[in-house]
Amino acid sequence: MSVQRACRVVNLSRAAYYRTAGGELAARDELVINALNEVVARHGRWGFWKCHERLRLDGHVWNHKRTWRIYCALRLNLPRRTRKRLVRPVQPLDAPALPNEIWALDFMSNSLYQGRRFRTLNILDEGVREALAIEIDSSLPAERVVRTLQQLAAWRGLPRAIRLDNGPELTAQRFTTWCAVKGIELRHIQPGKPNQNAFIERFNRSYRTEVLNSWLFGSLDEVREITHRWIRSYNEERPHNALSNLPPTVYRERLLAGLNSTLQLST
Repeated sequence: MSVQRACRVVNLSRAAYYRTAGGELAARDELVINALNEVVARHGRWGFWKCHERLRLDGHVWNHKRTWRIYCALRLNLPRRTRKRLVRPVQPLDAPALPNEIWALDFMSNSLYQGRRFRTLNILDEGVREALAIEIDSSLPAERVVRTLQQLAAWRGLPRAIRLDNGPELTAQRFTTWCAVKGIELRHIQPGKPNQNAFIERFNRSYRTEVLNSWLFGSLDEVREITHRWIRSYNEERPHNALSNLPPTVYRERLLAGLNSTLQLST
């Protein structure tokens, strides 16, 4: 009877039929096992290819397929460290009709003339495209973000939601806890999707073109002074296409005046 027919009768695969006994295989691979164990004992964090090349340098001419089979059988293959993929829901870019509905936050970076780096925290009211603040310093941790929002709340109030990316300052427990206590919804965009925060990205482009790329700054105070003047011009003088060619401050005042008159007529 042929091997194929015999294996079919007893329901045995031919690979299992030809497989040698475990003891014979271990005895045949004993030299490779001992050599691998010696290398791993000296260099515990080496991967397969470093171990294999070390064996070749030591005079062993075993094929890498054989070495890999024994390497895996000894469970020496370490699991790769992979980054946890952050999953966020899609954030539709819906422009609110009223101020203080949704704010947008984002960070930018630049350098002084001497090469010292600094960062900016830009905050925009999406409803009226009004620049609320640009905080400037060499470091802007989560505590600084919270303090800036508290200062804005003193004269502007707080928004219903904030659109932001997944930076470490904006996912820190200090910031997220403060927003939860204040009842602010955090709308984190998906990683690698800056178009979901397009309003602040467009604002960043204007700020970089008209300020950061147009001046050579000697100090942080100089950056703050020029930025302060630019914010006032942006809010009070610069026409905005999406606001019927009105500056954001003028548009917000007219919008609120129209709402107040409508409420008075209805009452």
